[in-house]
Amino acid sequence: MAELNGPRRAAKSGEGKYMVVFLHGYGADGNDLIGLADSLAEHLPDAVFHAPNAPQRCTGNPMGYQWFPIPWLDGSSEVEATEGMAAAASLLDSWLDETIAAEGLDAAHTLLVGFSQGTMMALQVAPRRELPLAGVVGFSGRILAPETLEAGVKSRMPILLVHGDADEVVPPQSLPEAADALTKAGFEVYTHISKGTGHGIAPDGLQLALQFIRQQFP
Repeated sequence: MAELNGPRRAAKSGEGKYMVVFLHGYGADGNDLIGLADSLAEHLPDAVFHAPNAPQRCTGNPMGYQWFPIPWLDGSSEVEATEGMAAAASLLDSWLDETIAAEGLDAAHTLLVGFSQGTMMALQVAPRRELPLAGVVGFSGRILAPETLEAGVKSRMPILLVHGDADEVVPPQSLPEAADALTKAGFEVYTHISKGTGHGIAPDGLQLALQFIRQQFP
């Protein structure tokens, strides 16, 4: 299997009919988001949850992981960041194929939930997969190289983007920029701004995410 590992939560009902994959942010790990499964499982009893750790130890926080380097945070070069992102995207894509198969599911019953750098990964990988995933939820992130999106799209799925208007790490303007690029590329995009929220996931955003996921997993 592609070398990504991290926590997994079995379906509360005992029968996994859907899969939700959490993609953590820069300097965190799978444990940072897998706790969301505990509250979501009450409303998604047939969902199995995965939260893989990113492939690299984080330069800025050796206790955590990164999907790829970020030059303005860790002093890496643009080349290192670009190559790191491409390698991580390929690895995540392969891991998704293998994990979907291992769970006995398919792409249409798999949904990605990203936070910060994890959102960047979700928006990079999902549109470029051959078969459409059920959807993508992106918290506090942005889209990388939006000018390359339209030419790279192979499949489309509904996307929910959520951002705090007081985000001090990823500017709130990143939400409309991503939404605009995705809409132009033919995606169905929903957006929400969490008032007074910094770089995190607020209760209103999580509630909307739950509603969105339930719509994709009827």
